[in-house]
Amino acid sequence: MNDPKPTHPLGQAREPAPAVGERTGRTNLLAHLAGRAAEREHASLLRRVRTVDHVEGPWLEIDGRRLLGFCSNDYLGLAQHPQLIAAFKRVADDEGVGGTSAHLVCGHRREHAMLEEALADWTGRERALLFSTGYAANLGALQALLGGVEGAVCVQDKLNHACLIDGVQLAGAELKRYPHADVDGAARQLRSRPQAPALLATDGVFSMDGDLAPLRDLAALAASEGATLMVDDAHGLGVLGARGAGSVTAAGLSTREVPVLMATLGKALGCAGAFVAGSAALIEGLTQFARPFVYSTAMPPALAAAALAAVQIAREDDARREKLAALIARFRRGAGELGLPLMRSDTPIQPLLLGDADTALTAALRLETQGLLVTAIRPPTVPAGQARLRITLSAAHEEEHVDRLLDALTALRLPAAG
Repeated sequence: MNDPKPTHPLGQAREPAPAVGERTGRTNLLAHLAGRAAEREHASLLRRVRTVDHVEGPWLEIDGRRLLGFCSNDYLGLAQHPQLIAAFKRVADDEGVGGTSAHLVCGHRREHAMLEEALADWTGRERALLFSTGYAANLGALQALLGGVEGAVCVQDKLNHACLIDGVQLAGAELKRYPHADVDGAARQLRSRPQAPALLATDGVFSMDGDLAPLRDLAALAASEGATLMVDDAHGLGVLGARGAGSVTAAGLSTREVPVLMATLGKALGCAGAFVAGSAALIEGLTQFARPFVYSTAMPPALAAAALAAVQIAREDDARREKLAALIARFRRGAGELGLPLMRSDTPIQPLLLGDADTALTAALRLETQGLLVTAIRPPTVPAGQARLRITLSAAHEEEHVDRLLDALTALRLPAAG
């Protein structure tokens, strides 16, 4: 049981010896890969896919059991909203399913254009550009911004999502990382290369810890050092800021201070896909040079229509955010009273830090016996010694669901917060 996104490279199991072919002396790549998986299984860190047979709000059916889930990123409870379903069905009936080609060929439909306009308006930017996934959006943006720029450097928070790290590698730029949320550390990294073209990139909300980046201080640093600031707001859009416009808006920052914004459509908006928003010049540049955009089939137009419906609801329905905030406060208050090892977070991501991977996995399995699905996050997704239960809350939950979770956690007799 683990989150499929390896956001930290720390804590990986020791690499096994290469498997060498008998005749040629070459490493057999398939055997080597199998050996790596075996090492991970031996360390009790093997990830496994579980099939969900049916979803109804926060409830999931798995292997014939009905479980109350606290591991979804459907923060506003929109994934099964009837308006999204109706929009999807209407366009699927009219236009079919597949996008059929890349945006630059004949895949860019009216629904895509309308969604891009709505996302740009919502986030206060000139234009937006759609990508098939958040991973592809970050790869494309970083590759386009940094690729071919001699001596370019990208400075990143150590807890940034893996796709931000991989994007720098795709671009062939130098990656420098600073301790989590340490603005002074970011400054030292930037000043170590004072003449280099520089991108400062951070998550807005960190996916495994749930805390916020110090965006205002990072924006001031970027301005003073002549660096470009990029924010990945995958877990902030829809949840934070006025009308849910995200962590950048919540921090009171403009497009001038944060010229590159990425966010996804598959979390608070309950759909799939992602976008980058910014100036017209930025989007034109990405359209020309972001390879994951240029060479990928466009998302289904029906999905774009559903995402547009989700944007409209998320912008207008403050009651969902208010309910979510109340549930977060209820859980944190209860966890505090119980002395649970709760990390500092005011977002829907509420991690319980247990330290040992086996302890976290055992706790998740015991919760499942009580009818609750909570994900155990282990290395290499988080550093060794920082395994946790990653609890996520949604507007689809009710107060009695939160209370049931707290009762179940009480029964586990977890170690008290230090």
